[in-house]
Amino acid sequence: MVLSHLPARFSAVVLLVCLASASAAQQGRPPTAVTVVTMERQDVTLTATLPGRVVASGVAEVRPQVSGIIIARLFDEGAEVELGDALYRIDPASYEAQVAAARAAVAQAQASLSSAVKDYERAIELLDRDVGSAQSVDDAVAGRDIADAALQVAEADLQAAEIDLDRTTVRAPLSGIVGRSLTTQGALVTAGQSEQLAVIRKIDPVFVDVTASAAEIVKWRRGHTLDALGEADRTVTLILADGAGYEHTGTLTAAEPYVDEQTGVVTLRIDFPNPDQFLLPGMYVQVEMPTGVASDVVLVPQEGVSRNRRGEPTALIVNAENTVESRVLTVLKDRGNEWIVSEGLGEGDRVIVAGLQKVAEGATVAPEERAAAE
Repeated sequence: MVLSHLPARFSAVVLLVCLASASAAQQGRPPTAVTVVTMERQDVTLTATLPGRVVASGVAEVRPQVSGIIIARLFDEGAEVELGDALYRIDPASYEAQVAAARAAVAQAQASLSSAVKDYERAIELLDRDVGSAQSVDDAVAGRDIADAALQVAEADLQAAEIDLDRTTVRAPLSGIVGRSLTTQGALVTAGQSEQLAVIRKIDPVFVDVTASAAEIVKWRRGHTLDALGEADRTVTLILADGAGYEHTGTLTAAEPYVDEQTGVVTLRIDFPNPDQFLLPGMYVQVEMPTGVASDVVLVPQEGVSRNRRGEPTALIVNAENTVESRVLTVLKDRGNEWIVSEGLGEGDRVIVAGLQKVAEGATVAPEERAAAE
């Protein structure tokens, strides 16, 4: 607006009117809407993230205990088997013949024993009539005992032959999931061979072997970690390779009584239920183990925390007058998508988590509480 050709008094009046209009327009602008989360003081269990591998709780390598030709495979690869289920059948013909021969030997030994017993009884009868000698009785006793021992040997041979015959059916030594067959029908197998026929793994429950520093183990051994936890939640949680959490929690069952000289770490074993067989041996996972408790802290959503020029974590809050303030925070560590903050925020503080780019410190805003996640 060009006011140079107007009287000075009139120019001043027009300028005041323009300033008043601008001020009125600014005062009429509604405050910026922001989304806030109200802080609550609480005690939070601190955890340590440890890398680990899933291990089957039981592994059995199926091997033959007798020699022969595989004539049948009796299981489906990848199926669940129970202890004692038949897996393979070895040609039993030669072992059936051995059982038959052993039974014949038992019958022969029984006949010999029966004859020896009769000789003994006859010798006793003759001795009672004073027509026999004590030497005859002694010989009859020895003959009877030898025949009895021979019968026992024959019965043991029969038992061994029957065991070998039974072992021509290769059975599952463990309940679990059987893998692929490593032999085929018609293959020759031998007793005690180094090559396994199949492998059975028990994967419910499973173990997760993780590594921890020697310092952490010392804390566990001295009870410092358990004392720090108090009555807090001591369950162990699992993070899968894709970053998602596992629905079941685990329990620390054992610690290797050995520290690796080169790495200075100890292997811990944690037991996890696996009813859906989701965890498989060899999987890489991460374990969240409780290490202590942070008392009287707040959990701040990570989207509500930024850093200032000094690199310090800060948050914008809305005070009682709905004015934006900046706070410098002391962050202990993260927990999921939240920061554990010990200083800088208190009970009831409203932290801005959405609309940060539209406001600045000192601005008046219209806060709206974020709905709780279901």
